[in-house]
Amino acid sequence: MDTQNPKTIVLTGGSSGIGLATAQLFASKGWKVFSLSRSETPTEGVTHVPCDVTSEESVSGAIQRVLSMTNRIDVALSNAGYGISGPVEFTELADAKQQFDVNFFGAVTFVKAVLPQMRKQQSGTIIFTSSVAAVLSVPYQGFYSASKAAINALALALANEVRPFGIRVSCLMPGDVATGFTAARNKSQCGESVYTRSNSAISTMEKDEQSGMTPHKMARKLWWMANKKSPAPFYIGGTLYQLFGFLDWLLPKRLVNWIEGQMYA
Repeated sequence: MDTQNPKTIVLTGGSSGIGLATAQLFASKGWKVFSLSRSETPTEGVTHVPCDVTSEESVSGAIQRVLSMTNRIDVALSNAGYGISGPVEFTELADAKQQFDVNFFGAVTFVKAVLPQMRKQQSGTIIFTSSVAAVLSVPYQGFYSASKAAINALALALANEVRPFGIRVSCLMPGDVATGFTAARNKSQCGESVYTRSNSAISTMEKDEQSGMTPHKMARKLWWMANKKSPAPFYIGGTLYQLFGFLDWLLPKRLVNWIEGQMYA
């Protein structure tokens, strides 16, 4: 690391969980770290910039503020997100749209804001925090899974578009991680009398999450990805989940989805 010209990372969702652990790790490595979020968790070496990813004006203003304090963006990590749960049939459309506004369109807005600077400098790495749920869609978390699958599709298209500008694009797909994400989930109780397994399925998922990996493990994976010269489109976080991903590739999708249903639905 050139201590006279440290690299810069800008990330969303840095007030807790994977985002906070990542901000702390990059700061400890001497990077300039800018954390864009609605609330602040004071962290040594991290500059907080107030930002709401669902507002294009807020994101654009935050990036302009970042660029007033640094002359480049080496890594942009789109990490902001949350989850909703409940049967597809009984999920309010407004809740489903809000899920996409934060998880998907929030990522789109962030990327659109950082790309002009990355094109200008002819370099940079964009990383999305996706999820194993993007490829192993979870019952009663259909809209969360769909929002992450959309991120994966966007990343593939974007990677080809920005390659001529020296910009790399990659996704981290974590498995279960023990963070405040679980408690923050918007859980719908509607339809439980019809979908009688929904409550127990969600409880099982949340138990798996809280006994999952630490956010610091995912932060180390993101550090490794950020420093690769040619990152792959997707990386799965966690050895067990890498096995699940391999089985998803190896086995018929119908069988994999049936197994998923036996676990949760």
